[in-house]
Amino acid sequence: MRTTFRFASATMEKGDCGMLSGTLSARAYSFFDTLVWIACLNLLWIAFTVLGLGVFGAGPATAAAQIAVRKRAAGDAAPLLRGFTAAYFRSFRRANMLSLPVMAIAAALVLNWNYFSRGAGLFSQLMAAGIFVAAIFVAGAACYVFPMYARYELPMTQYLLVSSRFAVRHLAGTVILLFVSAAVVYASGSLPGLIPFFSIGVWLYLTGWLCDRFFTANDEAVAAVAEPAVPPALQQASTA
Repeated sequence: MRTTFRFASATMEKGDCGMLSGTLSARAYSFFDTLVWIACLNLLWIAFTVLGLGVFGAGPATAAAQIAVRKRAAGDAAPLLRGFTAAYFRSFRRANMLSLPVMAIAAALVLNWNYFSRGAGLFSQLMAAGIFVAAIFVAGAACYVFPMYARYELPMTQYLLVSSRFAVRHLAGTVILLFVSAAVVYASGSLPGLIPFFSIGVWLYLTGWLCDRFFTANDEAVAAVAEPAVPPALQQASTA
């Protein structure tokens, strides 16, 4: 049993103090560097969406943003503007093939919900509730589409299908993405000044980072299942 008590702050060596100070400084620098990077991503997304006349620019801008987020999550410190611009024009056609159907589905859901939610009958209310549930599912699946596009080379017809299946099979991750999206929408509604500088960039960064982690965990699980079992003879040899 110890009979003495030592205060860490009183006995800490100068080297340990310097190490702690350096660690805190590095974390503070990393935080503010990420914050500035997100603000730049937000401005680039808005600028390139406007460049594509809104409807035709949102998809390529989102694809370029998710490609940039994945590179940053992997530790790639490539210049944001150059990489974003290259990815935007390279993905312009394919990204619109993904975004336009999602926009069309979202518009149809909004219009139908507005129509049925105004009705007083039971059928109208049931339809409005069903459309609302469908909208939540579409929103959850849409969160995966462009992070999946940034990570995998799939046929264009497969991205929406695979994203929908992934959203259903990984409900916990989908709920987290929906929570993040709702939190960003709520914060933006409470503080509209965040929208031009942080709201979109924060949503892109958080959903892209989370999806990259979800995809990595899924790939590792698939690889573990696909890995052939070690024959008993080899197991005995390895333990001999």
